[in-house]
Amino acid sequence: MSQPSGKIKTRGARKLKKAMAILRATGFGPKQTNEVAGYVLLALLDLGPDDSWDAARKPLLGITPIIDFVARKYRLRYAPNTRETIRDEAVKYFVEEGLLVKNPDDPHRPTNSGKTVYQIEPTALRLCQTFKTDKWDSTLKRYLSTREEIKRELKRERYIARIPVRLPSGREITLSPGGRIRL
Repeated sequence: MSQPSGKIKTRGARKLKKAMAILRATGFGPKQTNEVAGYVLLALLDLGPDDSWDAARKPLLGITPIIDFVARKYRLRYAPNTRETIRDEAVKYFVEEGLLVKNPDDPHRPTNSGKTVYQIEPTALRLCQTFKTDKWDSTLKRYLSTREEIKRELKRERYIARIPVRLPSGREITLSPGGRIRL
């Protein structure tokens, strides 16, 4: 990784610090509130160093486009072999906790597809858009109170995308569209 310098570093560092504060406020632990996680959140909100929080959007991004966004907007270059680190240390947990939605454009996309994309969950987007406003505290409280419901709904939607199969033994299993067996 190479660090930016001058004003960009200062503005970018402030935006990163605020993104990490949002992650802490939403209950993520130290491992998911680090710089990598903060940059992932900023990429999935499409926010550069000078963008206001209310301008947050919800683009569909894969891991490589997230890395490209960080390089373009924050002038921080990750090595290509950090894709797995980004996926394992941030994205995976964000999906599990309902902050991100995996493949909202095509829930039947195979699990191991190179076209996998992520998007900020709509309620989380609305929360982030209120950061640093007088609506933040009440929106955060409401978000935290509905988070388990959001996670259950996202899990239910992922389960619906599974394919039921009956084995010759009579046992029933479900397959993801990518062919992985979940017993």
